[in-house]
Amino acid sequence: MTRPNDSDDRLTETNSPTESTLDTDSERDPLFARIPRRDFMKAGAATGAMASLAGCTGLLGGDESTSLEDVKTDVKPGDHDDYYAFLSGGHTGEIRVYGLPSMRQLMRIPVFGRESARGYGYDDRTSEMLEDAGGYSWGDTHHPRVSQTDNDYDGRWAFVNDKANGRMARINLKYFETDAIVDIPNQQGTHGACCLLPDTKYVFGVGEFRVPMPNDGQDLTDPENYTSVIAAINPETMNVEWEVLVDGNMDNGDGGKEGRWFFTTGYNSEHATTQSEMSSSDTDWVKAFDVPAIEEAVEAGEYDEMNGVPVVDGTRDSALNEGDRPIVRYIDVSKSPHGVSVTPDGQYAIASGKLDPTATVIDIETLAEADDPNESIVGRPRLGMGPLHTAYDGRGHAYTTLFIDSQVVKWDIEAAVEASEESTDPVIEKIDVHYNPGHLIASESYTADPQGDWLISLNKLSKERFLPVGPMHPENDQLIYIGDDEEGMSLVKDTPSYAEPHDASIVSAEKLDPAKVYDPEDYDEEFVDTEDVDISREDGRVHVKMYSTRNEFGFEEVTVTEGDEVTMTVTNIEQTPDILHSIAIPEHDINMKLAPQETREVTFTADEPGVYWMYCAFFCSALHLEMRSRLIVEPAE
Repeated sequence: MTRPNDSDDRLTETNSPTESTLDTDSERDPLFARIPRRDFMKAGAATGAMASLAGCTGLLGGDESTSLEDVKTDVKPGDHDDYYAFLSGGHTGEIRVYGLPSMRQLMRIPVFGRESARGYGYDDRTSEMLEDAGGYSWGDTHHPRVSQTDNDYDGRWAFVNDKANGRMARINLKYFETDAIVDIPNQQGTHGACCLLPDTKYVFGVGEFRVPMPNDGQDLTDPENYTSVIAAINPETMNVEWEVLVDGNMDNGDGGKEGRWFFTTGYNSEHATTQSEMSSSDTDWVKAFDVPAIEEAVEAGEYDEMNGVPVVDGTRDSALNEGDRPIVRYIDVSKSPHGVSVTPDGQYAIASGKLDPTATVIDIETLAEADDPNESIVGRPRLGMGPLHTAYDGRGHAYTTLFIDSQVVKWDIEAAVEASEESTDPVIEKIDVHYNPGHLIASESYTADPQGDWLISLNKLSKERFLPVGPMHPENDQLIYIGDDEEGMSLVKDTPSYAEPHDASIVSAEKLDPAKVYDPEDYDEEFVDTEDVDISREDGRVHVKMYSTRNEFGFEEVTVTEGDEVTMTVTNIEQTPDILHSIAIPEHDINMKLAPQETREVTFTADEPGVYWMYCAFFCSALHLEMRSRLIVEPAE
């Protein structure tokens, strides 16, 4: 296989340690602390012109890898993909569903904002769900995570956070629909969304922004009294069971595989409010939460109740962090760490440096017994400029995004443990991505058994990779094949994406079993069959029950009086998959999608007399245009 620019000399730079440092620059800007001169020159190129389009560099043999030529890369029309990829939608407040390896977008799942094609946020059930979860008009999805049983995807749910408004949502993977949202008390900016494994006992919302606690108008101007919390959410009920106060801000998180530890990265150990102050310390923390110890504290009543939630004090000086079993262990890492992820075997938690070219490898097994949690740090490989997030292939390799270098670096985990600190020896190869990657995800990387074939790099910039579309450029999700340890990583596809994607989960298609039609038993709405149509009236309220099927609604016309509160319960009685209907009444801001066997309900006020056509907005048959009914609103007397 021929890859572009195999002779690129950056492998020599990456694998050759240099001792020269920019002490003067380090004093001026914390970004340059502990960065050798050669990497500084690379950083200037990466953040400026970013002209190099080099491909793979470096090779490593392996017995368990598979050649790219032996796997399916081109999904032909009518064929199905091997994987589902659930990608964050960022400011759209939705989840994007791709097929892999085609990178075709299969579906968009609205989560934190209204969406007309599905009628999401327009029918009574989903509009009430959004209203009860704070009533915000937008959200920012970051970290989709899929539920697991015994450390493997079980196909039940996906969860995703709202970075903007402090919420967590659950997506039902039988129907690929959001079915619950919780507005997390005492938390601003829910950055992480991660599960406690092996069996998704909790979904953790990782709070980022520090605020006074409780945030009731006291301590407004004293940042020392601000704090942030993690929230443990019951995945069945979506209730917040408890929260833990910590020092500093928090960022991303990941759960251990055995149910005890949950890890978050944290910055701003300075408890500051400005950028310069927040980056003045040489170190920050990875916080390791001892979940059973926290549960014992809650059971013993060692908490304060804030906004209806037990809040446990996990700050460094709290009484619960004294003695032989502190509930939160603070591990010193390079300043402003970003991503943290647990290896598939559950042995290590790996945190990325962001402002330091290293990653920190933490031995989870030794953490419980160590007098000093820093003793559990067993490796600190030097990876490159701006390491952010790490994924795994199941063959002992880690893959980390390098934001400033615009690369993904592949490295050997055990080699990093055995090497001296800041050694580049564990680095196997690097591949350029376009450009400035944030998150990345490998197929089933979050489970105990990654598949080790595909990796997606979610890049923040896409300069000149696509047709120009004005000043707001698309971002770039790039598919990389990682299954061949001998030939190295191979860039396979570019896929433009709308702002601003962050993270993803990749699940084998064999582990999901989406429904093709609805099961009426799954929802509370009353199924309306042909013999159930009815219009009832009482005290200015009208309840219309009708069905929809190809070419007709249950009533050819519905007459109400000006000022009536009208509730419409409508069922699509089709049983043929993929025959969608809707009921659209634009003048009343209604467009309610109805899939086969689905019932939806909407309530509105008929506040203007006149004739309003109710019609099907999904093309469903040759007589689609004729599928309509009249809503007649008579003037009030």
